[in-house]
Amino acid sequence: MKKLMLLVVLCVMASCQQEKMGYVDSVRIMEDYEEQKESAAKFKIKVDALTKKRDSISQAFQLEMQAFQTRAQKMNQAKAQEEYGLMQQRGQFMGQQLQQEEQALTTLQQTERDSIISTIKKEIKAYGKAQGYSYILGGGDTGAVLYGTDANDLTDQILKILNDKFKK
Repeated sequence: MKKLMLLVVLCVMASCQQEKMGYVDSVRIMEDYEEQKESAAKFKIKVDALTKKRDSISQAFQLEMQAFQTRAQKMNQAKAQEEYGLMQQRGQFMGQQLQQEEQALTTLQQTERDSIISTIKKEIKAYGKAQGYSYILGGGDTGAVLYGTDANDLTDQILKILNDKFKK
């Protein structure tokens, strides 16, 4: 009987000290956060410009290569091979330059994304502290919350704070 009574007292105490928990849909945060939207749009423009540049250079190089092939038929073999080697070197050099530009853009994009994620995490932490939450979990496709009631979903509140601060 004493063991049962002790168990009841422990259960009551545990229920009185329940931790306040909530969750945030990480996917929705990234989709609906204005700074992320602007960043994605900015990088789409840069990627599109780089793609056009690559296509333009590639097309010009192909035309140059076709013209060379026409000229090469009238050259002696040694001269044609020498010029072909130079053309290959130019093609490789242009390819390397474009690849470096693409890598630099990818690095810049990742750095900006990391900064945005850091801002989101800081805001969630500040919100959690201010509202008395013991835990705020990540939900959505990338999160650990498999189910949560709508009452515990803090996504809209966090998004509003993030977007309001970004607009300022």
